[in-house]
Amino acid sequence: MSEHEAVRRPVTSTRVRVVEADRSFERPDRLVTEEPMEIRLRTGTSEPVALAVTMRTPGNDFELAAGFLRTEGIIRSRDDFARVAYCMNGDGTQEYNVVTVDLRVPVDLEARRRYFVANASCGLCGKQTLDEIEVECPPVADGPVIARSVVATLPERLRAEQTLFDATGGLHAAATFSSAGELRVLREDIGRHNALDKVVGNALLADELPLSDSVLLVSGRVSFEIVQKAAVAGVPVLCAVSAPSSLAVAAAQRLGQTVVGFVRGDRFVVYAHPHRLDLDS
Repeated sequence: MSEHEAVRRPVTSTRVRVVEADRSFERPDRLVTEEPMEIRLRTGTSEPVALAVTMRTPGNDFELAAGFLRTEGIIRSRDDFARVAYCMNGDGTQEYNVVTVDLRVPVDLEARRRYFVANASCGLCGKQTLDEIEVECPPVADGPVIARSVVATLPERLRAEQTLFDATGGLHAAATFSSAGELRVLREDIGRHNALDKVVGNALLADELPLSDSVLLVSGRVSFEIVQKAAVAGVPVLCAVSAPSSLAVAAAQRLGQTVVGFVRGDRFVVYAHPHRLDLDS
């Protein structure tokens, strides 16, 4: 399942004109690359069938595909799929924006495609969606207790490792840490959901799910889908540098997940299940 090292560059070079006070000048600049990636599924000897398209920053594409399939409930474990690979064109060249996952288990692809279309067009549907998630995803494990001092250091540790953000200023990040604040895995992407799926996919491919001893930090706000994906991966503590939504907090409360927002300096706000935080250390 190795992924080609030089597939697509996550950063694209360009030239810009900078306007500054009463002067303007040209200089080289770098943009975060945004390209579509199509995820196809295949069972047995059948032809691959398109499941979803996501706009992503190239890199760690196999992790993204695997993580997406897990956090959306399509597969349950590493044993559910046999192979992840880029598609081959008719001329024998690889298509780096199309990833095929060979499954060992059958999937109702028609129902799944309708689900993703509904999500894209009309959003999620409140209580009904929460009820479905509670069935699909059991409450998270107790997990570790995290010191207040550790929580406060996480954004700085995340920021120090965001190499693509340094180059472009236009990426989200998701990272897992130990209870002592040691960085385990960090992924960047133009989409916050993609960054998290890459982190989950990394753990899935390494057969390290659930992430029941990890703390997750995301660089932006916490949406319902971030809570959902993190809970499916078994993450007990979810932190963010920005705010959660009301639906995100409601989901976390039902799933037993600790949610911490606005982690900035020595201040943060706890929105759900504070029992995993040691506020005296």
